[in-house]
Amino acid sequence: MVASITPPDAVELVSLEEFLSHPRDRTEWVDGKLIEKTGMTYKHGLAQGKLIRQWGDNIISNGLGGEICVETLCRTTKQVRRPDLAYISPQLLEQFGNNFTVLPQSFPLIAEVASPDDRAEELFAKSKEYLESGCLEVWLLFPETRIVLINAQNRWLLFNADEVVNTQNVLNGFSVAVCDLCRCK
Repeated sequence: MVASITPPDAVELVSLEEFLSHPRDRTEWVDGKLIEKTGMTYKHGLAQGKLIRQWGDNIISNGLGGEICVETLCRTTKQVRRPDLAYISPQLLEQFGNNFTVLPQSFPLIAEVASPDDRAEELFAKSKEYLESGCLEVWLLFPETRIVLINAQNRWLLFNADEVVNTQNVLNGFSVAVCDLCRCK
């Protein structure tokens, strides 16, 4: 018997139905292929953790309800994505409950934290995909360069290290200094 050896760069093809019934950790379903999310660094994790805390504190202190999710699967019109961070509103929790494996639409507010392995074009395309699937606002954090980009209904806003970033359509009134997220010191 000869063992089958899979080349390291081989891509595994999986049907949408199979992925939805048995999603794998740290993967997204993109064009029928499993794409593993890799490349997270200390700065990436730190920025993600800080934004989780900031958004979470905001929904609690303002009594907004809802939850902050980390790497929770959601459907877009094209793929099954696993955003780094997302806010699920009380309305969506009421509609879909809190025991879903894959949210059948995009979350209203999503953040992707760029790792050194991420390509900007892919992050911009993913942002557009989220917005086309019900998302109202996407944050792209770049911890290495200390900038935050927000796509709010196809209007891009850029915030530099010395600026304060604020939500545009979701979690109204929330703001945080870019340096507080991207460790400027």
